[in-house]
Amino acid sequence: MNYRHAFHAGNFADVFKHAILLLLLDALTAKAKPLCYFDTHAGRGSYALDAPEATRTGEWHNGIGRMLAVAHPAVPLQRYLAAIRELHPDDASRHYPGSPLLAAHALRAEDRLILCETQEREATALRGLLRRDRRAHVHVRDGYAALYALLPPAEKRGLVLIDPPFEVQDDDFAAIEAALAQAHLRWPQGVYAVWYPIKSGRVVTPFHRQLASGPFDRVLVAEMLVQPDDSPLRLNGCGMLIANPPWKLDHGLRALLPALRTVLAQSPQASERVFWLRGK
Repeated sequence: MNYRHAFHAGNFADVFKHAILLLLLDALTAKAKPLCYFDTHAGRGSYALDAPEATRTGEWHNGIGRMLAVAHPAVPLQRYLAAIRELHPDDASRHYPGSPLLAAHALRAEDRLILCETQEREATALRGLLRRDRRAHVHVRDGYAALYALLPPAEKRGLVLIDPPFEVQDDDFAAIEAALAQAHLRWPQGVYAVWYPIKSGRVVTPFHRQLASGPFDRVLVAEMLVQPDDSPLRLNGCGMLIANPPWKLDHGLRALLPALRTVLAQSPQASERVFWLRGK
């Protein structure tokens, strides 16, 4: 059975991922030159939080539900919350935007979006959502193969978001490592952001080790645990690995992550960290 993000939309991992995505896009759009946003696992772009899938798991209550309930959010959270409310001004608690919609909202008229999704139904929904946005190009194809076929972009600068379903973690980590190696050959100056789940920290260590000795000179990691990573049966946290991070992104992450953890923690052992795997 294929992974369906509708069951998990708006959970703490989505909040973490999308707050960092906006931080990255704001840093990149600070320069005047156009850029390309490339999403390898785009999904449908928007999710109803009152749909049966989201209602069944209720995961969004411990994610965007908590965020929207904060009366006076910390400054690092305000950019993310403003985007959520601007995209769904009537009722932000009933719909949650996916990465493509958040990226389209953050990008400028001169920028471009390449959005890849293998599931026909999800891709059709995404096309319908962005049908009036001439910047957006939706491809029903494997995102990793598309990296090889479509890089480098004409804009010469931009961001690739790799956010796979992690149905089989070892396989997904191996696929990411191979995709990044190929992408570096074609577009070494691109910024690459990889989201990954944390159930047990031991599972992530080989992935870190591989990228620490990989082709990129600068690799930054941000991780947040909402529970201690002592049970492989639940999602305890998540991380974002960023190759070629924009200047001073680590400073922004060190302000953002404690604010996220304060709102999203599900245990007194919740934690966060930002560290360099390679370079600075």
